[in-house]
Amino acid sequence: MSAPLLRVNHLAVANRQGTALVDDVSFTLAAGEMLGLVGESGSGKTVTCRALMRLLPGEGLTLAGGEAWLGGTDIMTLDQRQMTRVRGRQLGMIFQNPASHLNPVMTIGGQIAESRSAHFGAGRREARAAAVALLRQVGIPDPERRVGHYPHEFSGGMRQRAMIAVALACEPKVLIADEPTTALDVTVQVQILRLLMSLRDRLGLAIIMITHDLGVVAQTCDRIAVMYGGRLCEIGDKRQMLARPLHPYTQGLIDCQPVSEGGNGRLKTIPGQPPSADGFPPGCRFHPRCMRAGEACPSRQPPMLPARDDAAHGAACFYPLQSLSHREGQW
Repeated sequence: MSAPLLRVNHLAVANRQGTALVDDVSFTLAAGEMLGLVGESGSGKTVTCRALMRLLPGEGLTLAGGEAWLGGTDIMTLDQRQMTRVRGRQLGMIFQNPASHLNPVMTIGGQIAESRSAHFGAGRREARAAAVALLRQVGIPDPERRVGHYPHEFSGGMRQRAMIAVALACEPKVLIADEPTTALDVTVQVQILRLLMSLRDRLGLAIIMITHDLGVVAQTCDRIAVMYGGRLCEIGDKRQMLARPLHPYTQGLIDCQPVSEGGNGRLKTIPGQPPSADGFPPGCRFHPRCMRAGEACPSRQPPMLPARDDAAHGAACFYPLQSLSHREGQW
């Protein structure tokens, strides 16, 4: 088995009060793999990935520990100048709202060309040609003309495609997609997801897909990592996890999904609300909402352990839905 392209070990992000908003998060990502990072709003998905980019949102958030090995480099140890060379060139990110992250006074082609010039030293003509090629690659019609258009001249779906083109301009090895289909209609959502899968297959791109929608990961991802309260509670192969979840929270998310046929009665929900950063419960952060909570849950954090029959499928739970082993897993 080849070494993973990205290996995240015990990543932690804290606020000014010292509360770990992201706590002890570990996972791997292989070249050409799509990993779905799933959980309710506020679970820590975006903060985890912004930490990897070293672009933590807001003020007062700091890296509190952990490693992130990209190739042979722990990018958590790089200074800002070194990280600038990694950002874009090796790690790219598609943000949730392209209108907020595309420069409104610069053409789309200009934004792509700027990246090509900064990271590859491309001249003006070469950078423009690369911009046209990238717009064509992401499915924007008439790219020779649209390369000179501004973000406000694009529809929502075309802006998302343009942002993907900007993210691909530096030919990153890993692409982080933060809720890439938010606020798009269903038809455009499908187009964007198909585009990302096509890029993964054609370019060997490794993708982290941040979403709250299990339907999206079921269509697109190879593996799933489920987050709750800033911690990973389950990780494993998509088919295995959806068929035989280990963690009660994962089962709750699956039960919350509407079905297109054969549905009967009310939609199931998980009781209660996700905890806020200033009110994380002691022990397992899910235990106040968990129907299987027992004596051990409020006292300490459960370790991430593999399923007894699958070392690549793990959960952090004292009372899992399936038996866990006590040997180290492979995530």
